[in-house]
Amino acid sequence: MTEKQKETNRALAQIRIRVEHALCGVKRSRCVEDTLRNTQASYSDRFMKNATGWHNLRVQYRKRPLRR
Repeated sequence: MTEKQKETNRALAQIRIRVEHALCGVKRSRCVEDTLRNTQASYSDRFMKNATGWHNLRVQYRKRPLRR
């Protein structure tokens, strides 16, 4: 690979990592990961919306280690 291709690949990998970590955080809500058996319209969308909100709250209030 050329240096330009390596640089592009590295940039895409960094974005991909952030997306995968966010999806993992959302899937902590088991209602999103398990099969949803409710057939009401837009019910699964509401579950996903709530799960992403819970994930964002968890990230916002997460205790971070002190940097020295």
